Amino acid sequence: MTSSRDLADAAVHAAAALDGCIAVVRESSDANLRWARNTLTTTGESRSRDITLIGFRSTSGGTATATVSLAAPDAQRLPDLVTRLSTALASAPPAEDAAPLVAGGPVDQWPDSAPQTDGSVFTSTATDLGGMFRSALARDVELFGYAEHAIHSTWLASSTGLRRHHSQPQGRLEITAKSHARSRSAWWGAATDTFADIDWSDAEAALTQSLAWQGRVWDVAPGRHRVVLTPGAVGDLMVDLWWSATAREAVEGRSVFSAADRRQPDTSSGHGLQAQGPRGLGSTRIGERLSTLPITLASDPDDPEIPAAAFLAAATSSDHASVFDGGSPLGRVDWIRDGRLASLMAGRRFAEDHGLPFVASPDTIRLDVLAGQAVTDDLVRGVDAGLLITCLWYNRVVDPQTLLLTGLTRDGVFVVRDGEVIGAAGNFRFNDSPVGMLGRIRRAGVTRRTLPREMGDYAPRVAMPALDVDDFNLSTRSDAL
Repeated sequence: MTSSRDLADAAVHAAAALDGCIAVVRESSDANLRWARNTLTTTGESRSRDITLIGFRSTSGGTATATVSLAAPDAQRLPDLVTRLSTALASAPPAEDAAPLVAGGPVDQWPDSAPQTDGSVFTSTATDLGGMFRSALARDVELFGYAEHAIHSTWLASSTGLRRHHSQPQGRLEITAKSHARSRSAWWGAATDTFADIDWSDAEAALTQSLAWQGRVWDVAPGRHRVVLTPGAVGDLMVDLWWSATAREAVEGRSVFSAADRRQPDTSSGHGLQAQGPRGLGSTRIGERLSTLPITLASDPDDPEIPAAAFLAAATSSDHASVFDGGSPLGRVDWIRDGRLASLMAGRRFAEDHGLPFVASPDTIRLDVLAGQAVTDDLVRGVDAGLLITCLWYNRVVDPQTLLLTGLTRDGVFVVRDGEVIGAAGNFRFNDSPVGMLGRIRRAGVTRRTLPREMGDYAPRVAMPALDVDDFNLSTRSDAL
């Protein structure tokens, strides 16, 4: 079989008649382990490969672009793929994000193969799970869950001579514990690249404690409450903030990061909203203070805890990135610096047209609030009256203008009085904005890698602190466990 490196090279060569081409070949090597009712149930391994070919065609009105993809590709199928691409390009209109393709440069690495994973990555995990199963059986507790490990590798080649490669290992572990005829439920999760750094004692202690706290239930009314959010719950909120940090949405008045006067009532239609004012930096909130605390929210491919690819490989253009910028080097980006909005994502063409810097995001996100060594339990001890929220689920954007989110708490919200958890309060639907929440943070814990329960599938490289927050809006009760 043709190597992924050679396939990317061959694809660019096959598309030489086009006015430009970028080929992105992705390989995935995956392994998984699943269990239910304190018994290992299944293991699995899989391998996959696909290719995305992005073509460009000069037109009288600019440059058109089109994208085609193929699963399980080989060199013999490339001519048909290029034919499909040429057909799509023939009817494609000029692209509004058109820009010269990124020029080639020195090739740091361009390997013909990538590392693979397999079930052996779970050898110690299975042993540790066995110990947890025995302990759970003795306490009449059922454990359910799964572990996944993958290595995702990307080769990017362009007609300008670009050659880029990155291999990214990543994994996650999720455990749900149920007791008392499954009337109590607790969840624990971790993100990891190796499974060698899983803290099994922490997992067992957290699940056991959560189930025990649910032995006493308190009637807590919905409303605005002081809450302690675990790092994973904070991650679920901050990922939505990060994904909303785009310059186009802000400039066009569609975003929480639009300047306050960007959207005004459209009196001509009587019901809509109409963008007003300048279309550059002044139409965004860049430079505006979002918190009095020295908050930094950053993405960094060289983050020592959660490193990621240092080049852009967008398959399609969006508010977040442009295909014309494929292969662009990525560096650290501070979205929020010292409590102020500092950057918004903008492709090269949009940035040039609107007097903004070109900003593309690495696939990591880290929140730092205050230096310190506090963890979730330490924050709980400092709360006179409030709630501990362990994780969030089914988050959705309700209003992009304020980044109002709605979602559910899962597996227990716990009542805190005089620095101690005294029982459970059931679950709630929440309605709050992570941007507004930044201004209501009282205290923060140490930042560490975490697994957001809702967003972990899409944003696995996240580092967050636990937060002590005022006036978090729990709008209604939820019957979910």
